[in-house]
Order: sequence, then C-alpha cells, then structure tokens
Amino acid sequence: MNKEIAQFSLEDGTKFLVEVEKPEGVPVERVAVNTGQMVLQAKQTFEEAIDVVKPVASALITRLRRGLTTPASEVEVKFGLKLTAATGAIIASVGGDVNFEITLKWKEEKPS
Repeated sequence: MNKEIAQFSLEDGTKFLVEVEKPEGVPVERVAVNTGQMVLQAKQTFEEAIDVVKPVASALITRLRRGLTTPASEVEVKFGLKLTAATGAIIASVGGDVNFEITLKWKEEKPS
C-alpha cells in the first residue's frame, strides 16, 4: 500500500503529522499544513482514537486478573496500534493475525 501523511489533533488543539496507509474507498478531507503541503485530515482527535482501544486493554487485564486461580501480582499486555486517517486507532496485525504479548508476574510474599 502507498503511504501518505495525515494530520492528527490533540484535544488542546496541538496538531502533529503521522505516516499512514493511503485510505482506499473512503473519502478523507485534505488540509494544507504550514509548509503548504496537502495532507489527510484525521476524522478524530488522537484522544478519541485512543479511547476506542482502552476498553479492549481493560477487558484483557480484567479477565487475566480475575480468571487465574492464583492472581498475578503484575499483569502486562503489549499490542501494536495503527493510526488511520479514516478510522483512528486500530489494533495492528502482523502477518494477518493480531498479536498480544502478555506477561504475568507473581511475587513471593516474604514472611513478616
């Protein structure tokens, strides 16, 4: 796929540029940035895009904590995010599959 530049905004109005895949079959507005270059305008703020992913992370962590016979002291979940101008943030895939890296740690309690 071809790459393009998209402009995302933060809720405070700060704007930044991100390299994204060229949207196919989805109309996306173009805007001029301070260099005069025309770029894609993201349809959501960065925070709105990230808000879509938060429930997924929360559900994973909650299920991992509650679903274990011996709850882990620490639960860490890693996954990639992909930003798109049309849809915001999506969980990135590698080779067609979505990958989550999950680390569970148990700390031995020391007698007092």
